Amino acid sequence: MKEGDVAKIICGAHIDGYAANAAVTIVVGDAKVDGRKADVILAAHNALKAAERVIRDQGTNAEVTAAINKVVAEYDCNSLEGVLSHIVKKYCIDGNKAIIGKEVAGQQVEEWTFVPGEVIHLDIYVSTGEGKPKLAEHRTTVYKRELQNMYNLKIQKSRAFFSEVNKRFPTLPFALRAFEDQTGAKVGIRECIDHELLQPYPVLIEKDGEYVAHFKSTLIILAKSTQVIAGNLPFEAARYEASATKSIQNEEVKALVNKDLWKKQ
Repeated sequence: MKEGDVAKIICGAHIDGYAANAAVTIVVGDAKVDGRKADVILAAHNALKAAERVIRDQGTNAEVTAAINKVVAEYDCNSLEGVLSHIVKKYCIDGNKAIIGKEVAGQQVEEWTFVPGEVIHLDIYVSTGEGKPKLAEHRTTVYKRELQNMYNLKIQKSRAFFSEVNKRFPTLPFALRAFEDQTGAKVGIRECIDHELLQPYPVLIEKDGEYVAHFKSTLIILAKSTQVIAGNLPFEAARYEASATKSIQNEEVKALVNKDLWKKQ
């Protein structure tokens, strides 16, 4: 990495299957950041704050999607298409209930109402471009088991690899570097993917010259409040200077970003 690069850091951990994730986007170095780099990072960070403040008992996923896009539009940016924030449960990071970052033709989710006890991995991806990512040439090294699919693998190395996956990573994502036999893992991955036993996490890119920012937090809705349990990191807002015509002008949106998390009165 070099001075001025836009870099995403994402971390996750689980205890007995209960997972928490967080992500932040930074610019390498200590210099002030302006222009479209600053726009996209401020847009994503403030969209995360707005979304967190809309998530509450009896709120809806549609309200969250609307809040995200109101903030992003203030910076003349776009939410990335195809991004879902899921309800999470024990050993499951992608539950059936989801919040979509941006609704477009053919990409919608069913509306649902938040209730106490729900935990959400809130993902915000924002682009200075059109927000239509495409597959990169880089190969992914991160995968997850497709529990509903079964197949009798033919290659012995594939069977040994898949057996280790089922023992060590039966439900949550894993990286290939976690395997001691790298040759066996590479052989096994190929056959497992061919027969849809594993789901790859693809590497996606935007158009050249555009910037993408990612922020993520883990929230829990309690009976009387919403709490951020991972990802509530300090943000150096003073370091980022949005373009002159690209900042939050709408007073309603500004108030939403700056309000406290939901708490029952």
